[in-house]
Amino acid sequence: MNRFTRERSLDFSFTFSEKIRFRCNAYYQRGVPALAMRLIPPEVRTLDELNLPDILKRFTTQKQGFFLVVGPVGQGKTTTLASMIDRINRNRAEHIVTIEDPIEYMYEEDKSFIDQREVRIDTPDFNSALNSVFRQDLDVVMIGEMRGRETMSAAVTAGETGHMVFSTLHTNDAAQTIDRIIDTFPATQQEQIRAQLASSLSGILSQRLVPRISGGRIPAYELLINNTAVANLIREGRTHEIDTVIETSADSGMVSMNQSLANLIRAEEVTVEEARRWTLKPRQLERMI
Repeated sequence: MNRFTRERSLDFSFTFSEKIRFRCNAYYQRGVPALAMRLIPPEVRTLDELNLPDILKRFTTQKQGFFLVVGPVGQGKTTTLASMIDRINRNRAEHIVTIEDPIEYMYEEDKSFIDQREVRIDTPDFNSALNSVFRQDLDVVMIGEMRGRETMSAAVTAGETGHMVFSTLHTNDAAQTIDRIIDTFPATQQEQIRAQLASSLSGILSQRLVPRISGGRIPAYELLINNTAVANLIREGRTHEIDTVIETSADSGMVSMNQSLANLIRAEEVTVEEARRWTLKPRQLERMI
């Protein structure tokens, strides 16, 4: 309560009757407290149940690397990451550490041993927790959100040094995500972070939850998979060419947002009008449909 009064906003999770769990944001409006609550499903859904591509399962088998799920607030990033983490839990004997603010999904340990750390309760901040994982003999770390240069640097380094790192970022697409990470660092460090990112990045999934014709929402997504061509573009500062690589690399599993939207239209999952609302390249989408 003291922190809420001082900072005038507060993120926290809340469990009711040991079954119903919410992510909450308390804030002030017009001088009085208000509360926004989002229901967290009691069970972690599988990638298949979330209508996400099978190729994401590949990233849950990797022993090291750096995988990001990006997009605006409320587009299912946390749910996708939770599904990937739980798939590792169900299939591999690993030590998994999650660093969250607040903890959202509660995992039921299966083959893996899972530590869930909440910022301000179990650790002062993301950076402190991430730096300490190198002494905790972990295999997989999930960072609820990339916040600040120190956290990004530690995450990229962890992906280079024998750990598998999963995280989220509020960006629109893969190219913008790479630029955002690099631009966080001063000019004198950007060449180094480009080299690190080129070698440690596994992939980037950018997703949107699009209203479905039959009701509910279905994900449309862009998927970047790091390969030699992508790594060279990152290293050479030519991230503006990444969109072209994605669009021409369907045979290797990459998917552009417009390709995903066009596929949903053909499958009669979403309307053309709805797809137009979500594309960043409307003329290209028109040619594809």
